[in-house]
Amino acid sequence: MRKVWIKLTVLLSFLFIVMPGKALAAGGGGELIVIVADTRRFTGAMAWWTDMYNDSHLLFALATIIIIPVVGVIMGVIADVVMSRIGIDLKHRELAEH
Repeated sequence: MRKVWIKLTVLLSFLFIVMPGKALAAGGGGELIVIVADTRRFTGAMAWWTDMYNDSHLLFALATIIIIPVVGVIMGVIADVVMSRIGIDLKHRELAEH
């Protein structure tokens, strides 16, 4: 009996994971949901970014994964430069813990 419950639990878990992929709208049909960004009001880099999102979610994800650390490093370097200019020296500091 335990094996039956395990198989039933696995089957139900599988159904709960797979079924949301098929969104059954009020009219039926079971068409997949299409997620797109509205690009009518964007120009320049924002238009490129939303077009990439609409064209390929994979390329959008890869570009995001690459761009976020690069922007973080650039902002960190700028913060270091600004702090050194105003007199905050983080490279040569003494720890208060002994």
